[in-house]
Amino acid sequence: MSWIPFKIGQPKKQIVPKTVERDFEREYGKLQQLEDQTKKLQKDMKKSTDADVAMSKSAVKISSDLLSNPLCEQDPSFLAMVTALDTAMKRMDSFNQEKVNQIQKTVIEPLKKFSSVFPSLNMAVKRREQTLQDYKRLQSKVEKYEEKEKTGPILAKLHQAREELRPVKEDFEAKNKQLLEEMPKFYSSRIDYFEPSFESLIRAQVVYYTEMHKIFGDLTEQIDEPGLTDEQREKENEAKLSELRALSIVADD
Repeated sequence: MSWIPFKIGQPKKQIVPKTVERDFEREYGKLQQLEDQTKKLQKDMKKSTDADVAMSKSAVKISSDLLSNPLCEQDPSFLAMVTALDTAMKRMDSFNQEKVNQIQKTVIEPLKKFSSVFPSLNMAVKRREQTLQDYKRLQSKVEKYEEKEKTGPILAKLHQAREELRPVKEDFEAKNKQLLEEMPKFYSSRIDYFEPSFESLIRAQVVYYTEMHKIFGDLTEQIDEPGLTDEQREKENEAKLSELRALSIVADD
């Protein structure tokens, strides 16, 4: 979102005090940044949930493929291990889907709704800017006639120019006042609006990882071989691999 004021000839009279214009630019700049951050957060949250879904679905696919492997038919202990893994992956996928649904409902959708407000805000700023340009144009017109010799026709044109200026000036001042009052309120409202969403995000993550701890704790108990350390398992695997390499069909020529 960017705001580029129109460029026209400036009247000699200072229409908007510099302090007021600085205040306006500061408050609008904060809202521009807020819009960019909201859109980025919404996009990142969507990417995160998509990745979570893909990860859990892949894990279920892997365990399912292992379960259909011929090795499971030949080795009952391996079948029991893979069955335990498959059950754990399906439980994980179920809890992950609940987490993703919760985040979609309580975080992503509110972010999307919040972002939908900015087009109206930007349009209000644009209307304010258009009115300001009309104000400047008509003020310059008034100043032009004020500088001329005060003849009858000039005075009539000056009166007409002032009449044209008056409603435009009032319209700009009303728009400017409203925006200066409401932009800070809108910016401050972000905290109350987003706090419940972020609390829900944290709770969803806590519930999910608590369940994951339980699921993988149960899985560890089912497949773990008591008294065998990781180093011992590694040595055992290397010994079995050495036996395979000793076979003539895989021996180097």
